[in-house]
Amino acid sequence: MELLSPDHSDLAASLMEHMLDTQAADVISMMPPAAAAAIVEVMDSDDRADIIAELSADRSSAILSQLDPGEAAEVRKLVQYGADTAGGLMITEYLSHPEGRTLGAVLEDLRANAAEYARYDVQYVYVTTDSGKLSGVIRLRDLVLTPGDRTISSIMIERPAHVSVFDKQPKLEAFFDENGFFAAPVVDEHGVLIGVVRRAAVEAAHAEEADRALLAFGGIIGGDELRSMPTGTRIARRLAFLCPNILLNLVAASVVAFYEPTIAAVTALAIFLPMLSDMSGCAGNQAVAVTIRELSLGLLKPRDVMEAFKKEVGVGVVNGIVLGTLIGLIAWFMRGGQWPLIGVVVGGAMAVNSLVAVTVGGTVPLVLKRVGVDPALAASPILTTFTDLFGFFITLRLATLVLL
Repeated sequence: MELLSPDHSDLAASLMEHMLDTQAADVISMMPPAAAAAIVEVMDSDDRADIIAELSADRSSAILSQLDPGEAAEVRKLVQYGADTAGGLMITEYLSHPEGRTLGAVLEDLRANAAEYARYDVQYVYVTTDSGKLSGVIRLRDLVLTPGDRTISSIMIERPAHVSVFDKQPKLEAFFDENGFFAAPVVDEHGVLIGVVRRAAVEAAHAEEADRALLAFGGIIGGDELRSMPTGTRIARRLAFLCPNILLNLVAASVVAFYEPTIAAVTALAIFLPMLSDMSGCAGNQAVAVTIRELSLGLLKPRDVMEAFKKEVGVGVVNGIVLGTLIGLIAWFMRGGQWPLIGVVVGGAMAVNSLVAVTVGGTVPLVLKRVGVDPALAASPILTTFTDLFGFFITLRLATLVLL
């Protein structure tokens, strides 16, 4: 904790900027407000806002009261933007000058404030109107190599590419895919320059979103869990996912219970039912993963249900035939002497259920997204229940018709 003291505020800020926001917030929350403020005030504006947003209202207010009023107001403004928008990702450390200023005056400002601007990761100088609206951008190379008596408007690149403060992460990713910029100016609804969003920040946000989706897909409510969190919180988040799954599994179990006489007569089915369930679930989860990834990349929209369905049918038919043939042969080899047609039953059920699994897995996330439910969290249990229910039914029904 010595390195996190106010006496080492720059180092402490650097360390916290490399932590997860939740971890950094936990550390900050244990410090006296004045000590925490001394560290927070030297962070980049986006990191500062992210950490403050993780704190309780009382704790954040106590720390903000120790900051410069202007900086505190800036933090309060930034935390109001969505974390997945340009406003939530932007920094407010950038260089801008009005159109009428001379190049010599700009260079003089750079020299006079070199120590402060060294933190800005400067790549561009932005040009604004008197009302603050973005009107142009200047490359540092042009700024240095042009005679100093000219105005900056004479060498600026007019109507520069920019993003809106409310642009969502997929749109920002598309912007940087199309433009080879290190950063982009952010404007409000009136065209006023209010910040800069860096390519690195968008890429990091994409990685964090992928991590949250992976955790949600694994059944972590909220899409975030660390073992440093309180045990009670971790237990509650996991049980919130696991308990409803008991009810869903009871639905599938009811099919098995209904066909209990068939299982009692053809005992080998007890061997193959778990295999059918697991293989169909794996096939379906592959389709779920592809759909969720395409949703996160903006390649697929919730309205594209039929397109996803058609493409998954082609994959499902072939994979179903292959898997059904393999498992059918295994079933016949293991128990064909007693029930010669068991391979047909098990293989046919596997083929059909694999097709069902991939079509359901490919489309359910789109339906969930359309109704406002997190597909990463809900798609897996829905898929498992559906494939178990249908797989058990088709297997046991075929067994009743063919083997008994």
